[in-house]
Amino acid sequence: MSGYSGDGYAGGGPVGGAGGSPPAGRPGQGSPVPPQGTPYGPPPGHPYRPPQGAPYAAPAGYPYAQQPGHPYRQPVPAQGYPYGWGHPPVAPPLEPSRGRKILRGLYNPLYAAQSAFRPSRPGIVQDPEVRKLQLWRTVLGLAAWVGLTLAYKAVVSADDVKTVADARLDQSWSSVLVLVCTFPVVVGAFVAAARGTLRRVYLRRGVRSLGAVVAIMASMGTSALAMAPELAGFRDAVGLPGKIVIGVTCAWSIGFALYGIGLSLVHVFRTADIHEVVPPVLAGILVWEMAILDVVTGAYPQVPAGARAVFILGAPVTVTALSWWEMHRLHRHHGLSVRGALGR
Repeated sequence: MSGYSGDGYAGGGPVGGAGGSPPAGRPGQGSPVPPQGTPYGPPPGHPYRPPQGAPYAAPAGYPYAQQPGHPYRQPVPAQGYPYGWGHPPVAPPLEPSRGRKILRGLYNPLYAAQSAFRPSRPGIVQDPEVRKLQLWRTVLGLAAWVGLTLAYKAVVSADDVKTVADARLDQSWSSVLVLVCTFPVVVGAFVAAARGTLRRVYLRRGVRSLGAVVAIMASMGTSALAMAPELAGFRDAVGLPGKIVIGVTCAWSIGFALYGIGLSLVHVFRTADIHEVVPPVLAGILVWEMAILDVVTGAYPQVPAGARAVFILGAPVTVTALSWWEMHRLHRHHGLSVRGALGR
């Protein structure tokens, strides 16, 4: 009889025979079990055996290793990789070249005026609160002048509008002329009072402010060349091509001068390029000079004496308060003062 039963071989007969041991390699019947770990891999200690753990796992530190828990996770670059998966770095805008700036100024007089009359010294202190207050001062001053003119019926016809506008332009031009005369006196005294090498520094910085003065005077001279009756003979001598050139230059100069006058009064001929404390000092001196000039010349004759006195004195008092507050902010928030600027 055979020694085979339902539970296997019962006896110890020959291999494959009755009562013998089951043949090797048949699972579930006492066959050998392969070692746990990577299936079908080399034996332990083999030089090419992969590390224990997840099959086909990348070595530690590999930058594109699969993350646990996500079978199809995208590779993630290592930390510190300069070009991550986000947007590439954006280069800062390039500063226009000097030639491009000059070319732009030739066809845009307003841009040329900004370049000529706005301070641009590297490291200059920019206080947005002071700039806002200066803007409001200019707007409110213009509104007060218009209200005063309308209240006392200085404008009743189109001719009066032209007359008042011409008077206002003449007053602005007079302010510029007074500023031109005051500029060398105040700046010269400031430079002379400075100590040591500061004098040479301020003189070198003053070249830009002097250039702004020359630019505004040259633009007004160009306008006179095109419209002054005394120069009619010169315009006839240059002929039609010369007249065209003069006309185009005059149109450019008018836009440059009108915008430049406003910027010159706000930025005080870019004297902040010399030092930040110079504009408030110079503006305070200028506005009192203009008040004295209005009193001497009898400005606003149609306004009663009391209202005229308030209006004429209102500007210097306001500007003086603004200049004091600007000096206070410069000293408190930026550590700048007249004494420190002079090196004393």
